[in-house]
Amino acid sequence: MFVKVCGLSTPESVREAVDAGADAVGFVLTASPRVVSPSQVSALLADVPAAVTAVGVFRHEPAADAVAIARAAGLEWVQLHGERTPQDVTTVHDAGMKLVRAVTMGAAPEAFANWGEELLLIDAAVPGSGEAWDYGSVAGLGLAGRSWLLAGGLDPENVVQAAAAAGAWGVDVSSGVEISRGVKDLDKIRAFVKAAKG
Repeated sequence: MFVKVCGLSTPESVREAVDAGADAVGFVLTASPRVVSPSQVSALLADVPAAVTAVGVFRHEPAADAVAIARAAGLEWVQLHGERTPQDVTTVHDAGMKLVRAVTMGAAPEAFANWGEELLLIDAAVPGSGEAWDYGSVAGLGLAGRSWLLAGGLDPENVVQAAAAAGAWGVDVSSGVEISRGVKDLDKIRAFVKAAKG
């Protein structure tokens, strides 16, 4: 199971995710309680080994702007939320970067098609709420054989069941491993990765 821990903002939380065995770490570079600056990300990358994917997360920014900010932070991966088009995928790839394209369960059917992104992320209909949802509803989207992440309301207690219900290739967590909004709980990070990998 591929595991991404998102919304990291301190060296301690980055090291905990890496040491626990996370495959990817996410840094929020858009308006959010978890926002970090490109210079902060550059510093945090010192604790991210080459084998772990580091991702810059954006919401409504134009793809070209996201690419420029991610590049300033020293990142090679961009995660784009919001209304997107296949042209956004091209923009990221033309810049020599890789893409996690995030869609919500409320999106139009064509949004779930393969647009050529490296990873698709499927979030709750209301992303960022931190609330669990009907993970089994993803199973009918025909994603077999694709690399995609399940997100939204996951925590150490429900990740195994949720991933199984959805048939997930990987999982992404942020609020489910926090003490308070934007503040990570190191024990929960370790418990989440262990459960998901177990």
